[in-house]
Amino acid sequence: MRSSIIKAVIAATACMSALAINAKVYGDTVYVPERAIILSGDTTNAVHRDNIAVLYSREGLSFDEPGAPRFLFLDRQGKVALGIGGYVKGVGMYDVDGAIDATGFETFDIPTPFNPAQRQRFGANASQSTIFLKLVTRNSKLGLITVYIQTGFNSAAKGYTLKLKQAYVNINNLTAGLARSSFADGESQAPTIDSQGPSGQIDAKNMLFQYKLKTSCGLSAALSIENPSADYTTVTDASEEIAQRFPDIPLYLQYAWNSSSHIRMAAIYRRLSYRDLLTAKNQSATGWGVHLSSVGDIVGGLGYFGHVAYGKGIARYVNDLSGNGYDLVPDETEGKLHAPGTLAWTAGLSYNFTKKFFMTANFSMARVYDCATLGGDSYRYGRYATINGFYNLTGDFRLGAECVIGRRTDYNGTPGHANRIEAMMQYSF
Repeated sequence: MRSSIIKAVIAATACMSALAINAKVYGDTVYVPERAIILSGDTTNAVHRDNIAVLYSREGLSFDEPGAPRFLFLDRQGKVALGIGGYVKGVGMYDVDGAIDATGFETFDIPTPFNPAQRQRFGANASQSTIFLKLVTRNSKLGLITVYIQTGFNSAAKGYTLKLKQAYVNINNLTAGLARSSFADGESQAPTIDSQGPSGQIDAKNMLFQYKLKTSCGLSAALSIENPSADYTTVTDASEEIAQRFPDIPLYLQYAWNSSSHIRMAAIYRRLSYRDLLTAKNQSATGWGVHLSSVGDIVGGLGYFGHVAYGKGIARYVNDLSGNGYDLVPDETEGKLHAPGTLAWTAGLSYNFTKKFFMTANFSMARVYDCATLGGDSYRYGRYATINGFYNLTGDFRLGAECVIGRRTDYNGTPGHANRIEAMMQYSF
């Protein structure tokens, strides 16, 4: 027994001092990356090879989500693999000819009409830095189990605060916890340095219970029950927000023709509750939405990504509108609220010049309808465009530069604009 323990300690020490191991290919796709630091365990174990494949998978992840843990713990029995990773990301930015006083470039916040006092702004932050843990194990009764937790840093008035971004457990086809909504498609989202992202991008992370099915021919589908989060614009003494009584119910059907290309159709049903103060009754309005998204290769190093979504009462899921009171707005009938129409889309191209350097460009729009009761100075639509480039100096060190152009137009036609240049350094671990 003592001899076995000594041998295990010597093996782990040797791995740590080497700081990396050479890649070993098993079959066609499963391997241990050279950057991984194996702190304990046996990488030749067949079950470990399957666990590592799950651990390093980027399925369902957006561009800004870490997917390759640097530190890897393996047990001797081949049942558990634990990865710990993340990245430190520093971003410097300068707004010219129109500024937004925020870390994220949200077109909703562009002043209208143009404000000369907000013509330029310099800023820098590290709020996109993140840390995560991912555990993969196999149980004789439950099967494959994945546990994931991710935290990030938010800018605050007196520094930074730590915030939980995701925390979920996946058991075979079931996922429970805080995770990306089934109405959103992470892989089709635009790669940006900007933490906010395109104005019309569909994205949200909810507490959910999801059931997902996959087939060998590339088809997959998911249905989930999700904790609703709603934000209304109400009229004092006429209407007010109340606790939600119905979950959001999204679903999707996807076809993937290879590991990096797919097309997805999603839909969502919402039942949004509010209080009519004039009749002293609780009321509800129906929200719904459809979402078509895709990502894939065109030819050579050229690829595309994008989506289009339309619905009513789905502002919670649109980058530019989330948190701004557009899930429900006042109706012409006093005391009543209704779900306004929302159109959101993004279209973009990417090109890999080399294995280390690629560029992307995208254009996006978010637009609301049926919101005349909010007044002429209320938001009608926002346009967002970026062009950026990313260079992997080493396997873990990435540099990037980006130009962002944003436009906002109000219901009365008054425009506003802002422009931002930013650069980043990111080191993954």
